[in-house]
Amino acid sequence: MRDIRLGDDIDDFCVRCKRIMNHNVVSVVNNAPAKVRCRICHSDHDFRNEQPPPPKVDLRKQGLFNEVLKKVAVAGAPAAEEPELAAADAAEAESELEIEPEAEVAEPMEPMEPAVPAEARPARKTPKTKAKPRGRPRK
Repeated sequence: MRDIRLGDDIDDFCVRCKRIMNHNVVSVVNNAPAKVRCRICHSDHDFRNEQPPPPKVDLRKQGLFNEVLKKVAVAGAPAAEEPELAAADAAEAESELEIEPEAEVAEPMEPMEPAVPAEARPARKTPKTKAKPRGRPRK
């Protein structure tokens, strides 16, 4: 493999485009690209080896959210199964899957009446403004 030089085309994850795009090498350190410029949006950023940045998920917040969901769970809802059993059940369900005919289409809904009748609505007031003269002022 040849050495990386300034101006070479290289694929990398663009932080602005949020995709792996073509980039030009802007700076090189120890025969490895250090900074690159996106050829689409022209933004400069550090070379990321085609790796997107880690997601910005707060694990503490996610844990609290999951705890609330457990408390809110309906008593009749099935409890969470073990992952091994759930995978086996899913494979078995796929093999026994039957295609059901489509349900009958419901009748079209009637249009709803407005909450406030037109007579009860206040009339619109148009703003009274003077038209500004255009161009040079007259002498």
